[in-house]
Amino acid sequence: MTILIVTEKPSAMKNIADALADGKPKKEEGVGKVYYYSLIHKNKKILVGCAVGHLYNLAPKNGKGWTYPVFDLEWCESYKLNKKSDFTKKYLDTLAKLVKESDEFYNGCDFDLEGETIFSLILEKLIKKKDAKRMKFSTMTPEELVESFENPMKSIDKSMAEAGRTRHWVDFIFGINLSRALTLSIKNATKSFKILSSGRVQGPILKLLAEREIEIQKFKPKPFWELEALGDVTAQHKNGKFWEEKEVKKIYGKIKDEKSAIVKGITKKTQLQSPPNPFDLTSLQLEAYRLFRINPKDSLALAQNLYTKAYISYPRTSSNQFPQNISLKPILQKLEKQSEYSKLIQELLAKNKLQPNNGKKIDPAHPPIHPTGVEPKKLPEKESKIYDLIVRRILATLADPAKRESVSAELDIKKEPFIATGIRTIEPGWHKFYGKYAKFDEITLPDMKEGNQVKIKKINLHSKETQPPKRYTPASVIKELENRNLGTKATRSQILEALYQRNYIVDQSIQVTSLGLKTTQTLEKYCPEILDEEMTRKLEQDMEEIRENKESKEKVISRAENHLSKILKHFKENELKIGKALAEANLETLKQESKIGQCPGCKKGTLTIKKGRFGLFIACDRYKEGCKTTFSLPSNALIKPTEKICKECSFPEVLVIKKGKRPQTICLNLECKTKAVPSEILKEKRNCPKCGSQLIIRKSLYGSFFSCPKYPKCKHIEAIQHKDESKKDIAVSE
Repeated sequence: MTILIVTEKPSAMKNIADALADGKPKKEEGVGKVYYYSLIHKNKKILVGCAVGHLYNLAPKNGKGWTYPVFDLEWCESYKLNKKSDFTKKYLDTLAKLVKESDEFYNGCDFDLEGETIFSLILEKLIKKKDAKRMKFSTMTPEELVESFENPMKSIDKSMAEAGRTRHWVDFIFGINLSRALTLSIKNATKSFKILSSGRVQGPILKLLAEREIEIQKFKPKPFWELEALGDVTAQHKNGKFWEEKEVKKIYGKIKDEKSAIVKGITKKTQLQSPPNPFDLTSLQLEAYRLFRINPKDSLALAQNLYTKAYISYPRTSSNQFPQNISLKPILQKLEKQSEYSKLIQELLAKNKLQPNNGKKIDPAHPPIHPTGVEPKKLPEKESKIYDLIVRRILATLADPAKRESVSAELDIKKEPFIATGIRTIEPGWHKFYGKYAKFDEITLPDMKEGNQVKIKKINLHSKETQPPKRYTPASVIKELENRNLGTKATRSQILEALYQRNYIVDQSIQVTSLGLKTTQTLEKYCPEILDEEMTRKLEQDMEEIRENKESKEKVISRAENHLSKILKHFKENELKIGKALAEANLETLKQESKIGQCPGCKKGTLTIKKGRFGLFIACDRYKEGCKTTFSLPSNALIKPTEKICKECSFPEVLVIKKGKRPQTICLNLECKTKAVPSEILKEKRNCPKCGSQLIIRKSLYGSFFSCPKYPKCKHIEAIQHKDESKKDIAVSE
């Protein structure tokens, strides 16, 4: 008898093969250099292959023509649907080969909706059986993988598979129909072509962001004033904000020259600050963004890498509560071997009882994110940060509460009440275990008693204005989506990324573009059902009920199709109006994105990004009036305006975004002092290592660099290394 285990990724395939093999697994070549593993486990012959994600995807049965509505779908091989998925054919063919050689089948994909969907389709279309055994694991440690194989679930989770398939089906019909409707509306109204997208979740999310944008735009600041006393202590007037200028100036005039204050009373409060809850995916994404400015999409990818390397548990979990069957003591004992955590862990292990400060959220499939105890080999910088954060979080959640003391001193300055506040940590508790990630204010007041006099050096009158609501960040919007039950833990960051790609939103402090605003406003006017948050939330509940065997797939899909049909009918009635409005919005957005700033040449025109025979460049819009100001742009980068001016030369600055590199803010002026080449480097003579010619210094947007004079025949370049170590090397674009 031969057993075939199907995994979701090559890394998981290797982990399972290594864990189960009596000895070393044999790496075998399948189709098109795709490999699999064969091994023996307790006299059982096992083959382990992988699916590299979705080998099957949905497609319209009648795929001819860009029309809508589309409801008649079928599951097809991914490689037949999209050229980008061509690579999946060799994986499908390899699995087909292994299926013929096998008698029994195990699902070794991730235990979630996606994993169950992936395998259920392989089971139906390739293996052609109704059921298989299921390995259920939350970590990639050898111990857990062996346990999940030797004691598998007797059947795949069919309700989870049905819920996963239903989600794909519903999301597909909403996505393809709404995106086609939006795109065709522009084409039919203006004969122009611009791909727009929307979806079951995308529309409500865009509306949420647009509402915040409008709120910011409409905000009118309101002036207020504050009184501050500086001296032995820093104190604020008890009234806080003053809304009447006349009133605050009267008080200020009375006390401005005072040099002392009388302590009228001291209030002290001690509070216990509970440890944090264990990480679920959302809280990890929030914390990674707060501490490291790693966006949610990337933090999920980093956590997924750590999971496949067996360093942490499965990251796509919504649980922040450890089940009783998970003992954390063995994990700590393994972690103790890692020197940076050993002393902290010894302190925890000395406690009578290890009890995590559990939250209230439960995921039946997976526990909270936690380290496995497996010691990582050398990790990339960002992975190392995420790993350390996860380890320290679990240590913190097992630690004692922190004790904090707040002190409030009421001061009298010529019968005007002021309040000085202080706060300090008395017992660090879990702060010690969370380390540098536990950041809290420490403000210590001097010892004071009622009736004491304290010195006042200065009294300030501050004039301020109320501020508009804060923009969402990628992390805070994901938290808001979780609170509203929009999308899933695994899809929220993907949907947000789609909004960026469609140019509906820009920047990390999320700003909705003219196109995003106009799209929302237009749909709100002519077809508000597309943006209906409640409809999306109800569908999420429906799919959860499928998972819980409380609802059928057929009924949910039928309701979704009926609802979507009404939306599309309403849309069609207003198609031309919608298309015209969206086309205008797209044009306005493009104009805004192309404006760089005032022309430093003529001082009258506006620098604008233009497209020429040799690619993009920047030129003054008064070129017809004779302004010849132009700037070349690198071909391998995205350029965005910043509305900033260089402090050295007053030229506009632009944001340069290159794939795989951190965005740079760069001055357009090639002669700017910030790009000056040190005199000692100007004197240097060096030869091209490729052709022997003496290198010359050239200038680019990024700064100066050494280049071969025989360019383009010889393309050798070198960054200029400053002898002043405080200066960064200049990046060069070939």
